[in-house]
Amino acid sequence: MTPTRPVWAEISRSALTHNFRLLQRLAGPSVELLAVVKANAYGHGLADCADTLASAGAQWFGITCVEEGVALRAVCPKARILVLSSVWHGEAETLLEHRLTPVAWEPPHLIQLEIAARTRGLSAGTVPIHLEIDTGMSRQGAQPQHLAPVLDSLGPGSPFIFEALMTHFHSPENEPLTQCQTSAFAEALAVSSGRGLHPRYLNAGSSAAFFHLANDPIADLAKSSGTHRMLRPGIALYGYAPNPETVSGLQPVLSWKTRVVSLREIAPGTTVGYDATFTAQRKTRLALLSLGYADGLSRSLSSRGSVLIRGQRAPIAGRISMDHTSVDVTDIAGVECGDEVVIIGQQNGQSITAADIAQQIGTIPYEVLCGISARVPRSMVE
Repeated sequence: MTPTRPVWAEISRSALTHNFRLLQRLAGPSVELLAVVKANAYGHGLADCADTLASAGAQWFGITCVEEGVALRAVCPKARILVLSSVWHGEAETLLEHRLTPVAWEPPHLIQLEIAARTRGLSAGTVPIHLEIDTGMSRQGAQPQHLAPVLDSLGPGSPFIFEALMTHFHSPENEPLTQCQTSAFAEALAVSSGRGLHPRYLNAGSSAAFFHLANDPIADLAKSSGTHRMLRPGIALYGYAPNPETVSGLQPVLSWKTRVVSLREIAPGTTVGYDATFTAQRKTRLALLSLGYADGLSRSLSSRGSVLIRGQRAPIAGRISMDHTSVDVTDIAGVECGDEVVIIGQQNGQSITAADIAQQIGTIPYEVLCGISARVPRSMVE
């Protein structure tokens, strides 16, 4: 069914390609990029974004879970796909069937995978593994002091290829903290190397790392150990630097739009919306928009946020409701039903970004973008 409700998101193919190639240039030719497309490509649409990135040269992708990996495999039959949250009970067979690569850090992960590999008749050294080390995030990963039982499962005769040693930095722009984590990572690498287990990649660093490559401790570690560097860009692919102060050259990929569906004038003293939180102080012209918090427009923007209409900011008037939002267009001349409204994006030289909205409501652009609901159709534009 063709969508007819006037709310949609436009995904710029050219901006996504630009961002990927910019990150490639920043990283340099010797660094492998793993494009993170988890969470429906950060709300941008998994299939179309992965297809665009593959066309731009991406060979590795990162997703959260096996289900996402199966969906991605249908789009990118030849890509390398890393399952960042490892496997849950009963998923190993599906993972191997679709040629997904798991992150692992506990013996139960490897036991499941080994049973599935034996069942499928796979020979030794055929299942690649990215072994994650907990260097301070305390979320996923084997702690360095508990690494031995995991390494025991990767030795000769096992079905596994020790493809990468991996970690995640919790404060990538804090050099002393990152150096501390790097030291723990180096310790884990030394332990594995001492057992004759040498990974092909050191898989560490997300979007923030691209803007601090001049002081990249993992690059030095990779050089000294004869391994390859792998970086995992996520939010930067979609146009946002993790630190808004970073001068990046990135281009926002997503624009979110709706239309004016109704107009009315109200007298001074008239209230608007649930709980009557907005009261007109003058004769006011209101425009009704066909979207609300069920579409992902945070209710925290009620009477605080704004949208763009005819290249001017129209403040949100009253509570955002589930399916509708009212905005004050009294000071914008000529507004008509059907006028395009920009929630995120540009219009006549003015712009609102996901970072702008995040700052208003005390969150991060990641949440704003991922929060755009599935009922908002995405379409690729050039």
